[in-house]
Amino acid sequence: MTLVKSTGDKKVNLDFNKEFINTFSEKIQSSDIKFINQTLKDLHEADVANLIENLSNETRIKLIELEEFNIDPDIFIELNESIQSEVLQLLSSESIINIIKRLESDDSIKILENLEKNKKESVLEKLPPKDKFLLEEGLSYPEDSAARIMQREFTAVPSNWSVGQTIDYLRENKDLPKEFLEIFIVDNDFKPVGTVPSSRVLRTSRYSKMNSIMAEMPVLISVNMDKEEVGHTFESYNLVSAGVVNKDNKLVGMITADDVVTVVQEEAEEDVLRLAGVGDEEITDSVIIKTKRRFNWLLLNLFTALLATWVISNFGASIEQMVALAFLMPIVASMGGNAGMQTLAVTIRAIAKKELSASNFNRVVGKEFIIGVLNGIIFAIITAVIVHLWFKEINLSLLIGVSMILNMIVAGLFGILVPVSLKKMNIDPALASSVFVTTITDVIGFLSFLGLGSYYFLN
Repeated sequence: MTLVKSTGDKKVNLDFNKEFINTFSEKIQSSDIKFINQTLKDLHEADVANLIENLSNETRIKLIELEEFNIDPDIFIELNESIQSEVLQLLSSESIINIIKRLESDDSIKILENLEKNKKESVLEKLPPKDKFLLEEGLSYPEDSAARIMQREFTAVPSNWSVGQTIDYLRENKDLPKEFLEIFIVDNDFKPVGTVPSSRVLRTSRYSKMNSIMAEMPVLISVNMDKEEVGHTFESYNLVSAGVVNKDNKLVGMITADDVVTVVQEEAEEDVLRLAGVGDEEITDSVIIKTKRRFNWLLLNLFTALLATWVISNFGASIEQMVALAFLMPIVASMGGNAGMQTLAVTIRAIAKKELSASNFNRVVGKEFIIGVLNGIIFAIITAVIVHLWFKEINLSLLIGVSMILNMIVAGLFGILVPVSLKKMNIDPALASSVFVTTITDVIGFLSFLGLGSYYFLN
């Protein structure tokens, strides 16, 4: 039984069970369009998207190709990006145009981004000239810029208008957004000077001037501002929406909080994928594309592994005389690598949130040094006791203890120094830090353990 709750005239699904999905799939295969449309009509758009995503690929294709089934634009934008790409390949240019015409400009641009070049050009050519111009202009900006996530539909009125004029304008103008929380106040050059919450307009006398009830703009977003920076700006100023201005400081669009939530989520996912060396890989990418994207990262890892192996090879005589060194050396390297990755993850997060600055850098590095010392001592004692009970060799216990402390300190320091250095070189720290930190901790771990081992057992 599918658990649902009502929100107005829609039911919100809380869990699609396997039985429901199977029943719905059977109705698709039998082309029972009446059942399909009625079922989808009763559900919230986000849940319809969830249902479509849970269908098998063959069943989803069958649904889209049903002649009497037209996917609602509000449902389409709720689909995840990979499924959107699949559906777009099945839709005709006319169907895509019908979807775009009913969406806000920022959602329309996202759809166009996922289209193949020829299909994109075909869709743009069939759009009204005004829509075509605005969308092409939006696509001309860098992919990670504010212009790509802003919507061109916003509400702006002159600063000398009265509340009454504004209300009449809002009621009569059919081209305004369906929903808006703030009204932008602009001067004679269409430069934004403030905002007024729509609720304040409704509660103010018709004869009051809009500039008398407006709040000054705390910040303006440039069309070229990076999307990640937009997210920081919204967080810093607790914004619900923000105006976007062009190079002449004229208002050209707005960004709302829901757009920023999506950006923050995408950036977080991107950082996680980059730490694993898979970039912006999508589940729908072909085997060849995925292999190419992972190749460079794995090749770099191979070379760093060879470097660590070369370090080990220089201590062959020590390992031959004391076989226990071969058993124990992975422990030191592994502990250092894990400690380094912990510091690295925290540092990348701090860089992303702009919590790490020149004023607190030394304090943060000092803190990581102390953490490395404390963890090194704790795990040095634990490991030394285990090794002593195992091999009954006090020098070996001291050796691994000292090596553990050294490597844990190095791991903590380089876990913060590597990403910060890469950031200064304009290299994404999430993309390249992990392999360098792992290599450094492996090399230092082997050098300290085998180097000290050679000194103690060969001299």
